Amino acid sequence: MSHRSGFVGLLGRPSVGKSTLLNRLVGQKVAITSRRAQTTRNVLRGILTRPEGQVVFVDTPGLHTPHHRLGQLMVEAAEGVAGDADVILLVIDVSKVLGPGDELAFALAAKAKVPVILAANKIDLAADRGETITAEAQKRAEFAAVCRVSAVTGQGIEDLIEQVFSLLPEGPAYYPPEMVTDQEERFLVAETVREKALEVLREEVPHALAVDVELLREEEGKDLIHAAATLYVEKESQKGIVIGRGGQMLKAIGSAARYDLEGHFGKQVHLELWVKVREDWRKSPRDLREFGYEE
Repeated sequence: MSHRSGFVGLLGRPSVGKSTLLNRLVGQKVAITSRRAQTTRNVLRGILTRPEGQVVFVDTPGLHTPHHRLGQLMVEAAEGVAGDADVILLVIDVSKVLGPGDELAFALAAKAKVPVILAANKIDLAADRGETITAEAQKRAEFAAVCRVSAVTGQGIEDLIEQVFSLLPEGPAYYPPEMVTDQEERFLVAETVREKALEVLREEVPHALAVDVELLREEEGKDLIHAAATLYVEKESQKGIVIGRGGQMLKAIGSAARYDLEGHFGKQVHLELWVKVREDWRKSPRDLREFGYEE
C-alpha cells in the first residue's frame, strides 16, 4: 500500500469551528478554542499519523477584513497557508448564513491550484438548513469533495479523513509518529492562559489581550515546573477588568490554566501571572514581534 503525506490548510471565516475541527481530526487538543471570534491568531499544526500516511493539518486565523496590523498579519498567514498546502480544507458553519468572511475563503479556493474539500461543519446544529447552506457554498467554487461534519460530535469525521488521504500525494512522513503538534512549550503555555482568559473576560477585553511567557523552567529532581507570564492589555481600564475585584479574575484565569497545564505536562505547575498595559500593541510592529505575531 502506498504511503501518502502532505499539508492540509484549514481555511474559513472566524467562528466556523476550525480549531475544534483540528482537535477532532488529530484526536486530542492541540489548539485553543473559544466561543469568541478570531481566537486563533497564529498558524498551528496538528499531525495525524496512520498506516496509510501522515497528514499535517494547518489551522489558520479566520479570514476577515482587518482593522489593525495584527488582523492584517492574521489574514496574510491564512493566505500563505493556502498557497503552500497540498490540499485545502475550506470550513463553513452551516448553522449560519454565508457572510463576507466566507466569500474571502471562496475567493482563495477559486484561485487554488490544489484540491479543495468543503467541510460543512456544525451539522448537529442545523440538520435541514445545513443542506441549503452547503448547496449555496458549492455555487461559489469547485470542490474535489464535500463532507458534512460535526467537529463537536465527530459525525462525518472519518469520511473527511478518508477524502483527505485520497487527495494527498505519495510521500514519506514529515514527523515522528508519536508527534501530534510541533508547537513549542512556551507557546502552549501562552495559548492556554489566553484561552482561560477568553472564557471569563468581558466582550471588550479579549481581542486586546496578549500573553507573553517570561519563564518556563523545570525544577531538577522534582516533578515541578515554574512558569511566569504577563497578560498585556491596551487600556488601564482593561487591566482592572483582567485583575478583577481583589484579584479574583486573575486568580480564576491562573487556576484554570494551571489545571490544564498540569494535565499536559504530567507534573505540578507553579504559575505566576501579571497584568500590564501596552497601549495599541496590536498596531505596533515592535510589540507584535515581541509577542510572536510578526517576524
